[in-house]
Amino acid sequence: MINSFDLVIPCYNEAHILENTIKQVVPFMQENFSFQWKIIIADNSSTDATFRIAQELEQKYGGQVVAMHIPIKGRGLALKNAWLTSDAEVCGYMDVDLSTDLTDLRKLIEPFSLGIADITYGSRLHSQSKTSRGWKRELISRSYVFILNFFARLKVSDAQCGFKAIRTEIARDILPLVEDNGWFFDSELLIIAQHNSMKIIEVPVTWTDDPDSRVDIFKTAIIDLKGIWRVLRGGIPKIYE
Repeated sequence: MINSFDLVIPCYNEAHILENTIKQVVPFMQENFSFQWKIIIADNSSTDATFRIAQELEQKYGGQVVAMHIPIKGRGLALKNAWLTSDAEVCGYMDVDLSTDLTDLRKLIEPFSLGIADITYGSRLHSQSKTSRGWKRELISRSYVFILNFFARLKVSDAQCGFKAIRTEIARDILPLVEDNGWFFDSELLIIAQHNSMKIIEVPVTWTDDPDSRVDIFKTAIIDLKGIWRVLRGGIPKIYE
């Protein structure tokens, strides 16, 4: 069993949904997990009322919710800050839109309780996953995974799903080696982890595409491809050298 878990929810201009999300996540955590846990709202340099709402939620829920402000934009940077300052045994994250079903958190955490994982990640392309999304996102996602598999030899079925967890001890070793602070962060984390023989466990998810998503899938795909080229050109770093 694990003793403590921090769930990070990165946010950039999510004032319109943040409170409703936390109202769903807190009771789920209370009802399903007996170990110590907290939710960290990582405000990623928002220009709207996101951080103010995060602070109000921190006051409302006491130690169960923590508001963190990162003054520079970048999802990867937000996760690095939250994970590297965590005192929990395991850290994870999920997207604020709750595209991944909350019930999947149990599957994400269970491998750590069994002592069989260093990192777990949700896969929308797992044979047991249930997903609802448009053909463009599906095509780009599968094409990107093919490129990761072929060129980076990364043995995963979905690198970019916003649903992952890591042993904090491992995070302290591996995060300083992850250069990307944006959307390629997830892929680079998994590439370095696999290269260093980390135990990576894939879990199926129930995932619904957010119709309000502001992620530019084509722009993100280009950034990711550039990230793969950078990592392969520079060489994948070893943690212990």
